[in-house]
Amino acid sequence: MRVDGRALDELRQVQITRHYIKHAPGSVMVEVGDTRVLCAATYDERPPMHRRGTGRGWVTAEYAMLPRSTHERTVRERNTGRIGGRTQEIQRLIGRSLRAVMRPADLGECTIWVDCDVIQADGGTRTASITGAFVALVDLLASMDKWQGKPLPVSDFLSAVSVGLVDGQLALDLCYAEDSRASVDMNVVMTSGGRLVEVQGTAEGEPFSRADLAGMLDLAESGVGWLCDAQRNALGPLAERIGVRGVGGIGGGM
Repeated sequence: MRVDGRALDELRQVQITRHYIKHAPGSVMVEVGDTRVLCAATYDERPPMHRRGTGRGWVTAEYAMLPRSTHERTVRERNTGRIGGRTQEIQRLIGRSLRAVMRPADLGECTIWVDCDVIQADGGTRTASITGAFVALVDLLASMDKWQGKPLPVSDFLSAVSVGLVDGQLALDLCYAEDSRASVDMNVVMTSGGRLVEVQGTAEGEPFSRADLAGMLDLAESGVGWLCDAQRNALGPLAERIGVRGVGGIGGGM
């Protein structure tokens, strides 16, 4: 048994609450165990410089942890005068992950910002951010006049989960107590169709085998499947407008 009583292949309890912020058309509170992240999506008709004149949109993200989201107070990065390396890495990961399932030519020239703010951290904040950010992005697009009654420019569901080797055993969805002592920690971003977007895996001590890698990827795939089901359940009828190509859609990758 694990520290929280789960089976090794069991996710923590997942709750996705939509329309969490009054002023954001796409906003989600995602809860994965004791980790809670607020995700909000914003549309800006101004594209970034590198997208101007291309007819293609851009999706980007910002990530932050509130000072008392952790056991001890974390200093706000704005007060240090710089954004930390970990924060930059995570927000780039979130943006890359979301762009992987967007059809930029269908979006048209624009920028979509997704803000992910951790209000309580207990491991897996980056993976929870991706899972919640996807739902916030879908809600934002569905709120816009140009997508009313039409397929959304989203090719597939997307979520992320952590896996690892803890006390010599493969485990899914690590909480902080497990993450802090895991001999291998891995984050996997994947579509509901089983296609990998990103794999971040590190041996904290002894190297791990290819068989361990395969086992962790299999475990992650099952977890992502459950998380995408949770996204579908949260979105309800909107889920039917994801992965459907519009008539004459251009599509294309990022």
